[in-house]
Amino acid sequence: MNASILCMGELLIDFFCTDIDINLMEGKNFEKQAGGAPANVCATIAKLGGTAQFCGKVGNDPFGHFLIKTLDDALVDTSMIVLDDVHPTTLAFVSLQANGQRDFVFNRGADAYLVEEEVDHDKLNHAAIHHFGSATALLNDPFQSTYFAVMRKAKNNGKFISFDPNFRNDLWRNREDHFIRLAKKGIALADFVKVSDEELHIISGSSDLAAGTAALHQLGAKVVAVTLGSKGTYLSNGCRSEIIPSVKVKSIDSTGAGDAFVGATLYQLAKINPAFEDFETLKNIISFSNKVGALVCTKVGAISAIPTLDEIK
Repeated sequence: MNASILCMGELLIDFFCTDIDINLMEGKNFEKQAGGAPANVCATIAKLGGTAQFCGKVGNDPFGHFLIKTLDDALVDTSMIVLDDVHPTTLAFVSLQANGQRDFVFNRGADAYLVEEEVDHDKLNHAAIHHFGSATALLNDPFQSTYFAVMRKAKNNGKFISFDPNFRNDLWRNREDHFIRLAKKGIALADFVKVSDEELHIISGSSDLAAGTAALHQLGAKVVAVTLGSKGTYLSNGCRSEIIPSVKVKSIDSTGAGDAFVGATLYQLAKINPAFEDFETLKNIISFSNKVGALVCTKVGAISAIPTLDEIK
């Protein structure tokens, strides 16, 4: 079994300032990279040998065509990407300060305007696993409504639902309560939920791993994975829970590590489709995914840093 996995969300351009310890006002040199959490998940699945499709919207401009080519080169099915003749491709500009703080400017574009009528529902139905891991989809309509409509339809059709709320502080300033409400809505529909320890605290209101994951299970999540950075991942199926350790690496750039973790998890789920109560198999899956996420941290970039199966072995 190697079921098809569909990822829905944003595909955008990240412009990283390559000047050292310079804010965006003073920065002069920028590197263009393909971005978007669900796109990173798709690329991971495909690079590991799985079957991945991406559903989203980009501008009918050079940036949009660059993004489609990047996923094509990664062997991701891009036939569900819609080209927008009105709105430009979404752009993000980021610089890093010496104190670790980011200077961030977000120019929202085409990804915000995907409507349900533009989604190919026949292709949706062919995918056994549906991943909803967008950092921008929850922000506003029309994409927010499209996102939840597709998620509900997938759930009603018996599809396996994966959800990563992908909280970004830069995008939700002074609107955290709104994010929490929408994240809980997604968790209630999900079979597998991946959150960071920060997201677990924000959504559940608890800093305790067991209490926080219990709150997500009560909402409806079947399996919860809480990523803890170098410490590994706290895994819970509602009956058993355990911290699955990661591997030690020299971290250079953690961009896309969480997305690679999700992609590696879904890649394995598509191959073996384990029962939720089979905790030992789930542990093995998460252990493999921890390695993939850790290896991404050893290189610069997100998609370009994804390891092959041989590198993981």
